[in-house]
Amino acid sequence: MNANHHESSSPSRAPQITLRGPAELADALPFVLGFHPTDSVVLVALHGELGRFGGRVRLGIPRSPREWASTADHLAECLAEGGTRSGARPDGIVVFLCQDPAPGETGRRVMERLRPFAQRLRTACGALDIPVYEALCITDGLYFSYCCPDQRCCPPDGTPLALNGTSVMAAAAAYAGVQVRGTQRDMEARLKPRGGPRDEEQRAALDAAAASIVPRILEGPEEQGRQEVRETTLGLAREILRRFTDTRNGRGLERPGVASGLSGGAAPPSTAGPVRSVLPGRPLGSTATDDAADDALITTEEAAALVLGLQDRVTRDRAAEWMEGWEGTAALRLWRVLARRCVTPYQEHAAAPLTLAGWTAWSTGDEPTARVALGLALDADPEYVFARLLHQACNEGLDPESLRSCLRSERDARSAPDQEAPSPSRRIRMRAGRRPGTPPTLRKPGRQTGGNERRTTAGVRPGGPAKGRPGSGTPRPGGTRGSRSGR
Repeated sequence: MNANHHESSSPSRAPQITLRGPAELADALPFVLGFHPTDSVVLVALHGELGRFGGRVRLGIPRSPREWASTADHLAECLAEGGTRSGARPDGIVVFLCQDPAPGETGRRVMERLRPFAQRLRTACGALDIPVYEALCITDGLYFSYCCPDQRCCPPDGTPLALNGTSVMAAAAAYAGVQVRGTQRDMEARLKPRGGPRDEEQRAALDAAAASIVPRILEGPEEQGRQEVRETTLGLAREILRRFTDTRNGRGLERPGVASGLSGGAAPPSTAGPVRSVLPGRPLGSTATDDAADDALITTEEAAALVLGLQDRVTRDRAAEWMEGWEGTAALRLWRVLARRCVTPYQEHAAAPLTLAGWTAWSTGDEPTARVALGLALDADPEYVFARLLHQACNEGLDPESLRSCLRSERDARSAPDQEAPSPSRRIRMRAGRRPGTPPTLRKPGRQTGGNERRTTAGVRPGGPAKGRPGSGTPRPGGTRGSRSGR
């Protein structure tokens, strides 16, 4: 598996997996994305005579059929333009429509209901001179083909999907070290408010924090109040990071492949443990337990202060420097907690912690989690520029190390006041380097995880923090935010 996007994938070095027919295509989809999609339309590009997997786009299926035509045109253009930018325009496309049945609805009924959308996708791709070789509906543990007329392999009542772990793709992925992070719904649940009696308590804390923090920023001496809030927010966040890694809390970082301990104030060792794989239908168990334990480590007042403080762009960018090693592991847990605390009517405030979660996951090699978190950030605020830039870079398979390097440089310059500050020209170059690719192609509100993603075997980059210093973070557009939509 080629983990470096900039290295070539010659046939002699890259694993070759031959998929024959709709059944194996359906079984391969979770390994292409890194998770089991739900309520999604996915387009995967094919290249060359052998139909090698290339870029892919994913978007939530629009609820209104009136939006299907425009969505189909948009997705087809996305995939075609992404391939053109990378120098490999698709030679064909495979379409997947994934949706669970509504109560009382059968899998076949779902397939028939989505048939006009599938046809519109085929027409949109054909208008760009890119044929759709297969269009599948995956629902209720079955797959249906919109293209295959042979009822011996594609009966009208659907064909059961292979059992988890038994397909040729599952075997090849296990050999290559590729993991499936569970279902999209399960991954999103870890980043959304849970609901329940504590929501009212958290809402009251957010109201009180807003009444306290906003006047300090707006009514105090110029920049003084903002700077005080910034330092207070970062100081509290640092305290909680060490609270997560303190072995006295009984948990620390004791997860598969992750070392534990913070002794004598020293930073815990750098870790590279991947996120555990969760299969559909298997209870989350310890994952839900871990999240509940993390929630218990942060009070409602602390969470409210952090959520409000992170609305400042500079504060958010500096917090993004915790992106690798023990800091990255603890920070991802913190951002998840804060995203879960953004209860009604503070849903839009979740864009900041969700974007930080997406960046930290991407930086540590967990691209599926990064795409889900960044997609939710764009759900919360479709105009959140930081999330859009990161989302585009992640989906285009760029290496996050260039962004980490910029953040390390700025952090080191800030911690060495006696050294000469970076020149304005250098800062301009660094910021330009943080905006990879062209403007994001998936700009519609709603769940988005499109763009040019890598081929199946490179869908999940082998994880682990960069060697060396245990701190770093997200790309920094820089400056102070004037409004929420301007970030």
